Amino acid sequence: MTETLPLVKLDILSDPICPWCYIGKTLLDRALAEEGELPFVVEWHPFQLNPDMPAAGMDRRTYLETKFGGKDNAVRVYAQIAEHAEKSGVPIDFEAMKRTPNTTDAHRLIHWAGLEAKQSPVVDALFQAYFVEGKDIGDHSVLADVADKAGMDRAVIERLLSGDSDRQDIQDRDAHSRKMGVTSVPTFIVANQHVIPGAQPPELWAQIIADIRSQLRSDQSANEDAEDTRLTH
Repeated sequence: MTETLPLVKLDILSDPICPWCYIGKTLLDRALAEEGELPFVVEWHPFQLNPDMPAAGMDRRTYLETKFGGKDNAVRVYAQIAEHAEKSGVPIDFEAMKRTPNTTDAHRLIHWAGLEAKQSPVVDALFQAYFVEGKDIGDHSVLADVADKAGMDRAVIERLLSGDSDRQDIQDRDAHSRKMGVTSVPTFIVANQHVIPGAQPPELWAQIIADIRSQLRSDQSANEDAEDTRLTH
């Protein structure tokens, strides 16, 4: 008889311009591919690395040097990221990335994708557009392309992006996460209980999934025993 276990909620707080989020998603996907049967129901949540970023974004070099206190520090930080990405087999073309966008609109798109059960494909496409193709994912035409490739209605997305639909909701959810103590991303929350910060290797995810399945089997067995007891009394 085929084992049937309930799916567990996996909430992921992320920003599509965060290299560690991209690396973390790639490593999680590898672990899930090994599992065959997916153990999680995944929902993506907004967190902006730069909530005060100008709406039009800014030159990436200027942004990095400002954020990290000069060119040398920026180069050192991103050299470490590049090294980790290379070791993990995650492609990133830092030279192609010319602008750092405000990601509010990208988060709005991820939210709308969730209404159509297309969040993960859209998140993947945003990472691909930014980190591999060097596109400005604050640009509405780029976001419309991402939506279209994911099977969403391009015209609807263009219309939504031209207005303020869900903009305040994204900002409120971001602020709520900070109030709850989230300070960096990616942050993974398993079953509303266990917080896993950072880009974790597939081996750790494999252990987490094994532990979850063991607990679910135990709970399932206990429930069956309780039901048997109830029926015999």
